[in-house]
Amino acid sequence: MSEASSAYQRAGVDIDKKYAAVSGAAAAIRSTYTKGVVGDVGGFGGLFDPVAAGAAGELLVASTDGVGTKVMIARAHGTMGSVGEDLVNHCVNDILVQGARPLFFLDYVAMSRMQPVLVQQIIDGMAKACRENGCALIGGETAEMPGVYRDDEVDIAGTIVGSVPRAQLLDGSRVRIGDKLLGLRSSGLHTNGYSLARKVLFDDARFGMHDRPAELAGKSVAEALLAVHRSYLRSCLPLCQRSLLSAMAHITGGGLPDNIPRVLPKGTSVRIDPSKIPPLPIAELIVARGKVARSEAYRVLNMGVGMVLIVRPGDVGTATACLREVGEEPFALGDVTAGDQTVTLA
Repeated sequence: MSEASSAYQRAGVDIDKKYAAVSGAAAAIRSTYTKGVVGDVGGFGGLFDPVAAGAAGELLVASTDGVGTKVMIARAHGTMGSVGEDLVNHCVNDILVQGARPLFFLDYVAMSRMQPVLVQQIIDGMAKACRENGCALIGGETAEMPGVYRDDEVDIAGTIVGSVPRAQLLDGSRVRIGDKLLGLRSSGLHTNGYSLARKVLFDDARFGMHDRPAELAGKSVAEALLAVHRSYLRSCLPLCQRSLLSAMAHITGGGLPDNIPRVLPKGTSVRIDPSKIPPLPIAELIVARGKVARSEAYRVLNMGVGMVLIVRPGDVGTATACLREVGEEPFALGDVTAGDQTVTLA
């Protein structure tokens, strides 16, 4: 150990641990490489050839996001791989709603002090989700920042870039009054509402991670909270490619009321029947134990709906059949009406 490196360690940063963490994940990173990847692990920037990936002439779609305070629950539970999957899948869904497929992903992992085991778990989780979504993990940053983060805190974020043929782009312009809404189930809370979940379940109700409330039908609190955010790519991209969709909305922070208007053109609104939504046990537990008003719950939580599809009336049967063929259980959610880009829960 050099004098300089030992001084940096005394300041709270261990460079050797950082490089050990990244080196340990190199095989997982390489396992995501697609035909578009140029170069290898360790460059200053990731290189990608869109022509080799079959995206020549297509529009690029990019998005950046994180997983919020779900990382705190994963950290307390002792394993971080699932939030790596959450991060990738969330970003995949965010560009999917514009008709795009993912090309490559970059991550950012930050913490108070370097923890190679946790970093490798996170990268392994991201690599797993990247492989499943046909997306290359081509770069990122691992940062150790004592003083910015409290002891043992970890945070993650990611950026995704995808592509969409111009004719396949979903930008809301196809939506018409009379179109129908189909809902696709979420696997859990996905990556939103965790500050409320932590307050209600751990502070107010005083549940432990391994408690199994009757409302969760045999699952532990940790299992329900850490259920991996679903990717809807394999279910929905074929519908985009067949021009069966008018629009899609990924139900993240803001829930149904705030996310659906993002894809509505002027002069339209949406009417939703909440009774059509299959109950999500973890969401219902939070609402009941926290005495959360339903109006607020639908803005903070996805309430069991992970993705909303807007479909022309004549295409509902075909779209539903295609979704069922890949294991989805779509449900009628409502319809598009005249209005000022609002959502009514009726």
